[in-house]
Amino acid sequence: MTNFIARAALGVAMLAAGATPVFAQARYDMGNPPWARPGYRLAGAGVPVLFPELRNTPRGRAFVMPNFDANGDGRISPQEARDANREFARLAGPRRDRFDWDGYARGRDQGRSGGPRSGDTIVTETTTWDRGAMRDYGFRQTPRGATLTLSEDVLFQTDSAVLRPGAIEKLRPLAAYLRGNPGVRVAIDGFTDSRGSDAHNQDLSERRAASVRQAFDDMDVVRARFTVVGHGEADPVATNATTAGMRLNRRVEVTLLGQRADSFAR
Repeated sequence: MTNFIARAALGVAMLAAGATPVFAQARYDMGNPPWARPGYRLAGAGVPVLFPELRNTPRGRAFVMPNFDANGDGRISPQEARDANREFARLAGPRRDRFDWDGYARGRDQGRSGGPRSGDTIVTETTTWDRGAMRDYGFRQTPRGATLTLSEDVLFQTDSAVLRPGAIEKLRPLAAYLRGNPGVRVAIDGFTDSRGSDAHNQDLSERRAASVRQAFDDMDVVRARFTVVGHGEADPVATNATTAGMRLNRRVEVTLLGQRADSFAR
């Protein structure tokens, strides 16, 4: 796929998801629109689960494939279909059959436009994000992308996977960035120190990573964009022989896949 086609396909997906695309003035070859191409044909066990508005319409299929094929295998699983249904229901409101895809496209220069309508009322929502807050996260460059490290002290009580109340506020600017950049996929990796059994540490790291993803889900970031892995006590960044070292090892790392850390430093 050429660079133009890739950009056009992403733009359609962003419009369908209700976000303002980074390249807001993108234009499409309507004689061969992205949603008519083979890459947007639905396949997989989840297809019957999809709302008719998604599986039976070209733009519905274009909404599903770029945004909810989480593992990139070209097939929609039942869980991926449920994720797509939930997000579309949030965007479209109670009358999914009357969702105005064209209205979404026309309203892109004003932020997000579309969704539930009554008479001449248009529901709007902006998708701005705070560059200063993203800079303050202190992303570092890793082979996979821009990585943010969140310590246990920020997120959790000791030996717990329940987020502290303040953790949500810490994650909120990142959630705003992800809503405004729906093409960015995210990896969440949980780690513990070496105290406790291997099984306990593995389970705790998985539950903590899942809690962070759930927080983003609660802030309207599509969960299909995330991969979540628990590593237990593997891959320490410091010694486990000291209290300070163990504190550093108890962490969750959030990686914006393919993104440059220095893009947030300016």
